[in-house]
Amino acid sequence: MEEANERKRAKYTDLEECRRQGWRAPCVPIKVGCRGFAAQSLCKAYSLLGITGARQRKAIKTTTEAAEKASRWLWIKRGDPWVHRPKVAFYTALTNSGHVGPYNTAITLKFSKVFTNIGNAYNPATGFFTAPVKGVYYFQFTVFGFQAGSMGITVYKNSKRIMDNWGSVPNGGSEYITNSLVLELIAGDEIHLVLPSGYSLFDNETNYSTFSGALLFPL
Repeated sequence: MEEANERKRAKYTDLEECRRQGWRAPCVPIKVGCRGFAAQSLCKAYSLLGITGARQRKAIKTTTEAAEKASRWLWIKRGDPWVHRPKVAFYTALTNSGHVGPYNTAITLKFSKVFTNIGNAYNPATGFFTAPVKGVYYFQFTVFGFQAGSMGITVYKNSKRIMDNWGSVPNGGSEYITNSLVLELIAGDEIHLVLPSGYSLFDNETNYSTFSGALLFPL
């Protein structure tokens, strides 16, 4: 009899504690699913073990935190695309030598000053960016003309010309050209910038002429 009364008092105490904290039941039923087994209520499971009240709430909190931690670990272990996504980004400037061009033939511009080259997809020796994975990439360039007469730049994807940019520099003056592209590339595709024949650009230690790009997301 005394044992039954003690259980009633414990149940009443638990209920009052729950109400005080704004709960509508003596515990919060949290469903935990296990592969191959039906979901169970943690509250019911702990009650069957004789764990009630504050001990039950603490046990539920500990169990759910452990389950969430294990779930995050499994997500990463199985290949979370945001954890394992390739990282590709570069930022370069053209030269410290001043004027580049004009030449009798078109040349590939080699942006030799490399400030960022995550993934090593840009090759300053050739001026080519080579996509390491299939994905959507963002590219941006800014070129500067100084006392040059005419300036221009052409963007190539592999051997195909995909963008032309032209400008005229007033006598004794200067001019900028800035543009950007978003391109879907497959692994091995190449992007490079070409200075057309008869045109010139300018760059020095202040990095007037730059070329940059990054992988937005893989496909």
